[in-house]
Amino acid sequence: MKDYITVIGGGLAGCEAAYQIAKRNIKVKLYEMKPIKFSPAHNNKNLAEIVCSNSFKSNLLTNACGLLKEELRKLDSLLIKIADKTSVAAGQALAVDRESFSEKVTEVIENNPLIEIIHEEVEDITEIAEAGIVIIATGPLTSEALAKQIANITGEDKLYFYDAAAPIVSKDSIDFNIAFYGDRYSEEKKKDETEEEWRKRLKEQEGKEQSYINLPMNKEEYERFWNELVNAEVVTLHEFEKREIFEGCMPIEIMAKRGIDTLRFGPLKPVGFDDPRTVKRPYALVQLRQDDSRASIYNMVGFQTNLKFGEQKRVFSMIPGLQNAEFVKYGVMHRNTYINSTKLLDDTYCLKSNPNIYFAGQITGVEGYVESISSGLVAALNAVEDFNNRNSNENERQNKITFPETTVIGALAKYISTPNKKFQPMNANFGILPELDGEKIRDKKERYRKLAERSLDSLEKRL
Repeated sequence: MKDYITVIGGGLAGCEAAYQIAKRNIKVKLYEMKPIKFSPAHNNKNLAEIVCSNSFKSNLLTNACGLLKEELRKLDSLLIKIADKTSVAAGQALAVDRESFSEKVTEVIENNPLIEIIHEEVEDITEIAEAGIVIIATGPLTSEALAKQIANITGEDKLYFYDAAAPIVSKDSIDFNIAFYGDRYSEEKKKDETEEEWRKRLKEQEGKEQSYINLPMNKEEYERFWNELVNAEVVTLHEFEKREIFEGCMPIEIMAKRGIDTLRFGPLKPVGFDDPRTVKRPYALVQLRQDDSRASIYNMVGFQTNLKFGEQKRVFSMIPGLQNAEFVKYGVMHRNTYINSTKLLDDTYCLKSNPNIYFAGQITGVEGYVESISSGLVAALNAVEDFNNRNSNENERQNKITFPETTVIGALAKYISTPNKKFQPMNANFGILPELDGEKIRDKKERYRKLAERSLDSLEKRL
């Protein structure tokens, strides 16, 4: 058994993990391939480089990411502490001076006597994992050689090389005066049914069938939506992303540009449904598919998109039933290596098939800066627990270090480790937390405030 824990990847999750391990008086070998080799999106030699936006999102406790940051502050997260110190004016959001942020993280990690930084690309995990505990935190742009190694360890069919995900909305924000539950053909009025019998059957099905929610559109609504969709602003992709993504998945806005009726014969086909309001087949129909075990969040079927987030909110809210939709996750299409964590990891981010290996960061399917930091912290705490048990002649971990699912930290860990056939990366949102006990609170801000209070209270009890 080695007298250190290995961390592969010097990004946000890897640096947080290394710090938390060293804080507990255990040596760390931190592998980072920069500046020997750079990914297509990186150019800074420092650790914890921020490639995209400099925003860590909202600081408000009525925002799930704001709540997650507060949870991490209570757990002494190094990276959130440095983000607070290097913040720049951004209203209610936490935004950082990206250069200063990376420099200060690098300074803390480099000056820690228990952390050895090794600047080289890891191409073989097997030997490292056989010798001791390793946390793989190589991010969404994992090198090709290492990606092949991860594929060998996890099974190649469980490794994804790009993220083409549809938006996800909160069920509570859907207008059920328009929307209705049901699978294709099961909700269509049968020829031998009276309208009264049909409506009674629909009512009976409501409590049983919740896998799909349907949003019918008439011709005018569809054509207005189509016009805005084909003219909406899109995100500019890197050339290496374009090559990989568009071979495997067609963005809905590109599909729409092939003709005004293309979507009606594709993901928005209305076949097999009757609109309960008109007892007629709608002109077009959007389907939402259940995305979690509690049926609290639903993804928009066939809506993989490269639209800017603001444009997704504007255009997709034009769909009848989604006029007040809360988007817990926007659609994305970008290069993103991640594993099918729901089959592979437990709620400590440990590989079920090999207790020596942990994963952390966006490679696990958590999406976002703060979410990556959270996973690095949880993986590190459990790696430390394993390390200490083994050095005290215990074969296995005596205690898993987990957090209540009423916290965002715990809910994210549960989301990525709960079986889900349609698993896709997820960021912090209130939709993945259990509902409040008692009477349903309709006011969104008040509901989020109470969820935040419950979270911080359960975290205090956990500590």
